[in-house]
Amino acid sequence: MSTAGGGGLRAEICRDDAEFGRLADRWTSLYARCSTATPFQSHAWLHSWWVSYGRPGALRVVLVRRADGELVAAAPLMRARGPLPVLTQLGGAITDFTDVLLDDSCPDAVPALAGALARAARGAVIDLREVRPGAAAERVFGHWRGPRRRLADSLCLELPAVPMDDLLQRIPSAKAQRVRAKLRKLDALGIDERVVTGEEVPAALERLLRLHQLQWQGRGVTAEHTSDRFAQHLARAVRPMVECGDARVTEFRLAGDVVAADLTLMSPRLAGGYLYGADPVLRARKVDVATMLLRHGARETSASGRATLSMLRGTEPYKRHWRPETVPNQRLMLSGPVAAPLLWLRAGAADARRGLARQARERAWVGRAVGRLRGRPSGGEG
Repeated sequence: MSTAGGGGLRAEICRDDAEFGRLADRWTSLYARCSTATPFQSHAWLHSWWVSYGRPGALRVVLVRRADGELVAAAPLMRARGPLPVLTQLGGAITDFTDVLLDDSCPDAVPALAGALARAARGAVIDLREVRPGAAAERVFGHWRGPRRRLADSLCLELPAVPMDDLLQRIPSAKAQRVRAKLRKLDALGIDERVVTGEEVPAALERLLRLHQLQWQGRGVTAEHTSDRFAQHLARAVRPMVECGDARVTEFRLAGDVVAADLTLMSPRLAGGYLYGADPVLRARKVDVATMLLRHGARETSASGRATLSMLRGTEPYKRHWRPETVPNQRLMLSGPVAAPLLWLRAGAADARRGLARQARERAWVGRAVGRLRGRPSGGEG
């Protein structure tokens, strides 16, 4: 598809894997001109994901260009599995933030991309998961003239990008004292940290994934993180991201041995700890790995001038200790009039699933509370 739009803009759909790969330079230029973009919208991440996880014939990347070929908007989409016509984002479950790209300097990019998406979807629903508040996709959603729905998606936890001493001010003084004791223990052990270079990334990622499996051994590691396709995706994506400043791999050494490693993804506005691994020897020595990683992340992120240190998706208790802000991702659904019934059906099913999940969490909470009450001695004051 290729159609003319306002301001001399032209829209097209990229369906070819090789053509998507050749978009790297122009995509990277557009990415730099989209202030809300996260590392998950970089070409290195998306193209590598497609190579590992994509399906032949499913690619539907919507592009808007100027007459000179320069990209001013892009929506990385694919046809979803299943019998119903649905277009969804590239990146899948291993991607924390989904978005489109819009050139900040081109006001016509928003209506042009909205129109191109409407033509690309036709009788399909566009279903964008994990859209961060303030994302470029919200501007397209606001410009959409057809049926649309906004639903809640995953919760993310975020901290301000400030040094560790400032983060300690966010928590009660007694807890802050315990954290300082943990930090002194880290320093006494002599654990040093080193950010690896681009050429060192492949070997460092192998060590990270090995440590990640060791860390979760016997405790239910995420299966996808142990797969070959995930390892291959990281190997392809992370080195160019490190070389251009969109990622950082840090290794932590004790007596010369790598005992922990961390992969952080970065954009001009935020840094997010994506994956880490730690040798069980640290747990045996009472090392608080989460505190070690947070200190490093806080120092690096605040020094770089970024505003946000994101813990990405998930509200695990260890993250809550720091009193972070809860930031809900969104799910944006768009369609034309023809596909409106499918949109309402899909949105209703999503609402029902979230309701059932919420009820299950509430039942589990009540069960734990009743168990604690039954376990108290008679006449206890709680």
